[in-house]
Amino acid sequence: MSNLIILHHDLATNRYRHGAYQAFRINDPKPREIHKASVRDRVLHRAIYRILYPYVDTRFIHDSYSCRDGKGTHKALDRFRSMEYVVSRNHTRTAWALKCDICKFFASISHEVLIDILKLSIPDSRIVDLLYRIIGSFHTTHRGVGLPLGNLTSQVFANVYMNELDQFMKHTAHTRYYIRYADDFVVLSSDIEWLETLVPMIQEFLSSRLHLQLHPNKLFLKTFSSGVDFLGWVHFPDHRVLRTATKKRMFRHIKAGKNDPAQMQSYMGLLSHGNTAKIRRGLSDVRWQVFGSSFKNFMSESNVR
Repeated sequence: MSNLIILHHDLATNRYRHGAYQAFRINDPKPREIHKASVRDRVLHRAIYRILYPYVDTRFIHDSYSCRDGKGTHKALDRFRSMEYVVSRNHTRTAWALKCDICKFFASISHEVLIDILKLSIPDSRIVDLLYRIIGSFHTTHRGVGLPLGNLTSQVFANVYMNELDQFMKHTAHTRYYIRYADDFVVLSSDIEWLETLVPMIQEFLSSRLHLQLHPNKLFLKTFSSGVDFLGWVHFPDHRVLRTATKKRMFRHIKAGKNDPAQMQSYMGLLSHGNTAKIRRGLSDVRWQVFGSSFKNFMSESNVR
């Protein structure tokens, strides 16, 4: 309680300063560097999130699904499938997908641009100043650039930042079938030439307005019949299958002897959202091969005793 009182006093007297971060690396599955703030700062992050999130969430478009109440990956997958049905007229014509990804998104967010965006919707300069102290408490290779992946507030700031792109796509580019999850976004259309014209428009907007770049190796334009990779699944007109890299990682963990029931339940929960009957049977077979003999040996030793 004394720490909360001190924090309240520092905020009331404008003496609050954000502390340092503790850095560590994870593989999720690719290597990521996480920066964790102190407990004192995380308490403030939570308080800010509870007030800021509902205030800015009403300004977001419907088809933004990352880190929002009532949204998430499964809702995004279902919405993506329903869009494809409409564009293809129930698979009676070709549906094209323009898939894009931002290069080093969190590490490239401009503090100055983010604050300017927040000022447009938050008239209280004291709140903006507090947000600036949190935003400015971290930077990547260049001062004034980047948000830490470990902060709860970074989720809100990321959506506020990318909402600028959402509004551009809806009101300037006039994309009707557009969906975004974090820094991954897709535009669907039956007109491939129109989608091709969108690419330079998107690149220009991201560069000039948000100081971001499209990832050159994660930009593609293809038909649904050839498979569209989005949110860990490869989507086809009448089904979706798990991404090959995710499938291999599952089997690798099981074969490595990681008999974690919670992890297995997580895998089965993920697999329930697609056409994965064969994979589920394979996981069960591999798990029995790896742990079955040790389980039988344990039972026989127990009976002898």
